[in-house]
Amino acid sequence: MRPDQRGPGNYADGMPDTPPGGALPPPPTVPAAPPPGSATPRMPLRRVGWRRFLALAGVVLLIAAGAVFMVFTLGESLGAEALLVGVIAAILPVPVLVSCFLWLDRYEPEPLKYLIFCFAWGAFVSTAISLLVNETGAKLFQDWGLPSALTAVLVAPFIEELTKAAGPILLLVFRRREFSGITDGLVYCGLSAVGFAMVENILYLGGYGYRTGVEEYGPATGAQQVIAIFIVRILLFGFAHPLFTSMTGVGLGVAARSADRRVRLLAPIAGLLLAMMLHGTWNLLPSLAVATGQPVIVLYGYIGVMVPIFFGMVALAVWLRAWEGRLTERTLPDYVRTGWLTPPEVAALGSLGRRHAARTWARRVAGDGGVKAMRGYQFAATRLALLRDGMRRGLDRKPAERDRTAREERELLDAIGAYRSFFVGRDPQAPLGVWDGHRYHLRFPDGSQRAVEAPDEPVVPIPVVLAPPPPPAGWYGPRPAAPWSPGG
Repeated sequence: MRPDQRGPGNYADGMPDTPPGGALPPPPTVPAAPPPGSATPRMPLRRVGWRRFLALAGVVLLIAAGAVFMVFTLGESLGAEALLVGVIAAILPVPVLVSCFLWLDRYEPEPLKYLIFCFAWGAFVSTAISLLVNETGAKLFQDWGLPSALTAVLVAPFIEELTKAAGPILLLVFRRREFSGITDGLVYCGLSAVGFAMVENILYLGGYGYRTGVEEYGPATGAQQVIAIFIVRILLFGFAHPLFTSMTGVGLGVAARSADRRVRLLAPIAGLLLAMMLHGTWNLLPSLAVATGQPVIVLYGYIGVMVPIFFGMVALAVWLRAWEGRLTERTLPDYVRTGWLTPPEVAALGSLGRRHAARTWARRVAGDGGVKAMRGYQFAATRLALLRDGMRRGLDRKPAERDRTAREERELLDAIGAYRSFFVGRDPQAPLGVWDGHRYHLRFPDGSQRAVEAPDEPVVPIPVVLAPPPPPAGWYGPRPAAPWSPGG
């Protein structure tokens, strides 16, 4: 694959048939092998200053307070037995839903601490605030002589979507570099919604289901009602909360990848308003069905509105998932031309299938350490592609932000080099080669050497050594006049 071309879907081993090039280069050298049992390199950790420590402590205390409040409130209203039944039933779908969002985030997995934060925020902080506001709204409507059903239509969508999105919004404001696009917005908001739905389902399954059934007819009826509510709320409508909040996630993702201040402000607001409208419409359907005596309204709304929107969001999520792979093929050739990466390495990052093939190869030539290093390499390369795309988009306007981006870029390149040393040049079944940023210099077992142009169809993976030391990229050291332009 040439540095400025995108690799096709199929691999082709055409390099041995390429005619020899010009003068023979010096014999390539293999990078020094890491000592046996050495740890796989890691990205440098950020120092935790006192301000960050206080902010972290405040967030932990807020989530803990919300958890204590919800446990006390639910336990007091449901009773120990109904609470236990509700917790067990509500937790069952959580691993499935969380796994779906983790699957969506496989190209560039987000830090586990931020995923846990979003889930816990939705489960405890959002539910606690929403419960207080909804109860207050219901009392006000009752005092005003208005139907309590208005709470579900006018109050609940507003406060629930606002509080579910508050956690991801905090991440976007204070940890913007962890927001690489719409995919991250969907993951963070989706996990917050899953946490919220889990706690809400405890109330429905344990209270309206088990406790009500036991009080009226006994434990058998309580169990039957739990099963019925589980089928309706989880198996049929379990996607509702993640679907609503995903609208906000799209808005946050658009804002994270835009350099326009108006888009950064308006996109999250538009996504949040759309989430509230969709949530309010969903809650309005059963109220209309009761008011008109036409239960079929719920079915029409479910099939005609929610299902198409749901499948549309699924299609968008799958497309965005592949977009991250294609992004590496669009942006990383900048580093190929300057000798930091080789064309086959970029081609090997273009899809999850190619990444799996690269890990399999790394395990064959370097064992468990090689496959761990290949995983770290792929993650760092994806982060580098997203960082470079942000440079092209002009996301960093302040000099301090640009300097921080340059430091992070250098850290990623250094980490990529450290990961590469675990597996590059160690495949006895392939010729040893050096990539100088323009062509390959290969040495074959018979001692012959040749310079080879990059083939149009990549060999994935091929153990090519970079010419040491690689020349710095054009945006390092003395920077050009317009270092942040798309062609920089």
